[in-house]
Amino acid sequence: MAKSQIFTCSACGASHSKWSGRCDACGEWNSIVEEAPLSTGPGKKALGGLKGRQVPLLELNTPEAPPPRSQSGLDELDRVLGGGLVPASATLVGGDPGIGKSTLLLQAAARFAGAGLSCIYVSGEEASAQVRMRAQRLGLGDAAVRLAAETNLRDILTTLDTERPDLVIIDSIQTMWTDTVEAAPGSVSQVRSAAHELVTFAKRRGCSVILVGHVTKEGQIAGPRVVEHMVDTVLYFEGERGHQFRILRAVKNRFGPADEIGVFEMTGGGLTEVANPSALFLSDREARAPGAVVFSGIEGTRPVLVEFQALVAPSPTPQARRTVVGWDSSRLAMILAVLEARCGIPFVGLDVYLNVAGGMRVSEPAADLAVAAALLSAREDAALPSDMVVFGEISLSGALRPVSQTENRLKEAQKLGFSQAALPDRSSGSAPTGFGTRPVKDLATFVGEMFGAG
Repeated sequence: MAKSQIFTCSACGASHSKWSGRCDACGEWNSIVEEAPLSTGPGKKALGGLKGRQVPLLELNTPEAPPPRSQSGLDELDRVLGGGLVPASATLVGGDPGIGKSTLLLQAAARFAGAGLSCIYVSGEEASAQVRMRAQRLGLGDAAVRLAAETNLRDILTTLDTERPDLVIIDSIQTMWTDTVEAAPGSVSQVRSAAHELVTFAKRRGCSVILVGHVTKEGQIAGPRVVEHMVDTVLYFEGERGHQFRILRAVKNRFGPADEIGVFEMTGGGLTEVANPSALFLSDREARAPGAVVFSGIEGTRPVLVEFQALVAPSPTPQARRTVVGWDSSRLAMILAVLEARCGIPFVGLDVYLNVAGGMRVSEPAADLAVAAALLSAREDAALPSDMVVFGEISLSGALRPVSQTENRLKEAQKLGFSQAALPDRSSGSAPTGFGTRPVKDLATFVGEMFGAG
């Protein structure tokens, strides 16, 4: 097969099938040159010879102002978003059914509308009357939020293109369907196509879009993983049904820090902000109890104090149980192995139960030492001092590794009435005035100092 040729005008970029002295598009003389095609493969499967437009290139040091943000007035939500809502951004919010996603977003829409943004709430799961009833129950009946109950994406985009809102909330992405895909709503192809169309609309029209996503049994957002790559921000709304606390956690944010959290409390009037989550998580704490240890952690940029509770009891069965709520079960197995191998403290034949009080989930490695202290306190039936916080990462050799933001952890502990801390001896940062520290080199030393064994 003969190699295809393409002739392009160097002045205007127009393509021609053959060379000529004058460009028919711009009228320039002697501007047509022969160029190699973009692809030499078959035209139907490759790019072929047709050229596209040239993309402008910028230097890394090109000055650019930070994106403007719209604040809702809900400080916990604005914190998780990185300081407010960015125009033309796409946000995905996931959570268990009935956890309060629709309540949170309806309250947020009312706040954004009160701040001057034009907001549209599109519900694919509930009728408009149901959404209005919820708004009246939350005291938002007079909010300037417009509602729609629709699942046809073509009709929704046509309406949005006419109304030009500042914020659109889609509840939920799994109920949307487009007539160009021959599949049922909620299928992988439908979810991918609907998310792509909505994200593209947000970027093209400068409108912020918030998508609600269902979650699987494992707690991950249902649907293709590519949806999380399309959007700018991914938020998880977490909480236990038996607790009134709800945690909004950012796992991806192109406009702010990831792993930031916002804490809310579910009440009869909706979700209320919790300005000091540490005090709330420790509000029902007993003054001195075996197996209870306070951990000073960092969630995003915020220091948070939570209580680890452990129970160690003889196992009635040959296979001892290891039950964990709010922490990584694999990391618990590692801590138990280090305690036995490096400190000579076995847990064979003992059931171990570990819980993070208040429904909080902790994923920070700095909680290792607090977990070990709780396990030893429960096993020896010896309570730690009630004014002590514990944090530090445990290595497989039994050594304690320093953690980041030590000073912020200690300041938060002092603010809540704690006066001493057990921490790795190589920790950087100074302790607040009047706050005592007990630096520990390794786990065996910690066991000997706290429990008189090692």
